[in-house]
Amino acid sequence: MKCIELASPSSLDTIRVVEREVPRAGPGEVLMRVHASSLNFHDYLVATNIMPAPSGRIPLSDGAGEVVELGEGVTRFAVGDRVTGTYFPRWIDGPPTPDKISVMRGEQCDGFAAEYVAVDAETLTRTPANLSDVEAATLPCAGLTAWRALFVEASLAPGDTILIEGSGGVSLFALQLARMAGANVVAVTSTPEKMEKLRLLGAAHVLNYREQPEWGKAVTALTGGRGVDYVVEVVGGDLTQSLTALRLGGRSLLIGALSRQPITYRSLMAIAGNRSVTGLTVASRADQEKMFRAIEISGLKPVIDRTFGLEELADAFRHQASGTQFGKIALAW
Repeated sequence: MKCIELASPSSLDTIRVVEREVPRAGPGEVLMRVHASSLNFHDYLVATNIMPAPSGRIPLSDGAGEVVELGEGVTRFAVGDRVTGTYFPRWIDGPPTPDKISVMRGEQCDGFAAEYVAVDAETLTRTPANLSDVEAATLPCAGLTAWRALFVEASLAPGDTILIEGSGGVSLFALQLARMAGANVVAVTSTPEKMEKLRLLGAAHVLNYREQPEWGKAVTALTGGRGVDYVVEVVGGDLTQSLTALRLGGRSLLIGALSRQPITYRSLMAIAGNRSVTGLTVASRADQEKMFRAIEISGLKPVIDRTFGLEELADAFRHQASGTQFGKIALAW
């Protein structure tokens, strides 16, 4: 089979396609024929040695495909079942613990950038019937992170208002899931083209942060002076504008730090405003199963910017680094 290996230290220039023997499913495992994956910020950090992985590591945390072989004792799936992987293979259910979040696919263990993978059957979920493998492969990291933010941490309700930043995977999933739940969405982005696309996806208000550097006050004005209930914070760095946009008692759901800058804000913004900042990382297999049921019932379809082949992984990462994408960058083979 073909797979991708990372060198150590890794870089986009050292990504290589190699051939390995097809693995066999051991006890409790299934052999999965992988058809698709997608890129996340974590994958980029691993591929560029910012989060170093051992030499020979197979990257990519997301993957979807079909079961082609059952190991001894597996009853959870049958050959031919369509399945999707989970980001944290040790986190089956319940709240996070140090052990549950200690292993991430593509970093501490091999990921899905291969034609076949042998994985513990307990770490997979059934793929929603309404999604292709490419669509399903965009969900385990970005989609599930947005789901946990809105429905596990925030308990989003119809009529609530959230703020999203930019047009990456987590932000667009948060927009789509919020609209699915009957909530309102305010978005900030950088170009007129992206502004129009966000409106078409259902954002009630869209602001250009380059034209309105103090967009926090503008968001408050758009909400009648009240502010938004929740901010899905993916940029990090200086949180002044996003906290300004939050209502009294609102909550910032700190998911990412795309700016790569330290988190800063005036403490009185949180104290006097009774606002909270909650950090979170993806979610459990049980949460993924709940999200998949909701997606299947609602008919939600992920937004995919572009699809690359397995051997084009380095080019896919370069496209990701350009920051021009709208939605998820997928891979299919």
